[in-house]
Amino acid sequence: MAAPLYADDPEPSDRFPAGPLYVPVRPGPHGHAARLFRTPLGDRTAVAFTTVRRLTATLGPQQPWVRLAEPVLRALTAPLGITTVTVDPQFTAPAPMALTPRVPATPALRTV
Repeated sequence: MAAPLYADDPEPSDRFPAGPLYVPVRPGPHGHAARLFRTPLGDRTAVAFTTVRRLTATLGPQQPWVRLAEPVLRALTAPLGITTVTVDPQFTAPAPMALTPRVPATPALRTV
């Protein structure tokens, strides 16, 4: 009988990254909650990073985070209908700029 095709593969491809991930959170009334984002197509997704450096490079050094395994993050977001976890997102939109109120220009007074 022939051996299965994957028998000689020393490291089979895993669906999940190994080890806990760094998950951005936001403070809430009952502790912290995972921050949720949207994909470029508008679908909701949970986001996680493999290193703190990648998290802070993307979201800034002030972003709070917790360490969670991917299956735990999926279990937390599944009741919300979120089935996607994006790990180490490469592209992000620039941070929104604070809007300064525009003062309408007043017409110059002319003397006659």
